[in-house]
Amino acid sequence: METRQAIISFSQSEKVKSGLIWCSQCVQILQNMPVPEQQGALRLLQALIAMIANETHLARQASGDPIWLEVDKFLGSARVMVDSGVAHEADFHFTHALSQVNRIGQKSMMHLIEQKLL
Repeated sequence: METRQAIISFSQSEKVKSGLIWCSQCVQILQNMPVPEQQGALRLLQALIAMIANETHLARQASGDPIWLEVDKFLGSARVMVDSGVAHEADFHFTHALSQVNRIGQKSMMHLIEQKLL
C-alpha cells in the first residue's frame, strides 16, 4: 500500500464508518416510529445511503483500492432492502459493510504507523 492510498483510505474509512453507524441507528428508529412518520424517515435513510455510496465510490477512485467494491456491494444490498420495504433487514448489510470499512481503516492506519506518519 502506498502512503497516498493509505491516507485517503484512512480518511474515507472514518467518514464512511460514521455514515454506516448513522444508517444502522436510523433503521432502529424507523422501526419504532408511528406509521405516518415512517415514510419521511425512509426517504431520509435512502438519501443517507446514497451519500455514503458516493463517498465509497470516491474512496475507491481516489485510493485505487478495490476493497471498497466490497463495501459498495453491501451498501447496494442494504439499499435494495430499504427500497423493498424491509428496512430492518438492511442492518445486516450495514454491519458487514462496517466490518469491511474497519478492516480498510486498520490496514491504512498500520501502514501510516509504519511510515511514522501517525
